[in-house]
Amino acid sequence: MAYASRRTERGVERVVIDGSEYIDPSILRAARAVYQSYCQVHVDEFPRPLGIAINRHNLRGELIFSQPILLPQECFVPFEQIEAGLY
Repeated sequence: MAYASRRTERGVERVVIDGSEYIDPSILRAARAVYQSYCQVHVDEFPRPLGIAINRHNLRGELIFSQPILLPQECFVPFEQIEAGLY
């Protein structure tokens, strides 16, 4: 596994390894926790979100179902990144 580079986007560290981009693990864990809580509450059919907006300071998140509009302290975690670790 070749480590390529580190870069930040809106204060969120992203690591590029072998051409794939990875989000800061603490942000990703928080996004997965928010999504799992949502699934537990909405056990019936529910729409698939585009992703989750996570506040970098307190790690609270909100599911996003349309075009994301983020506050300066928030970052967007796409659902594909969340989904990859769930299965």
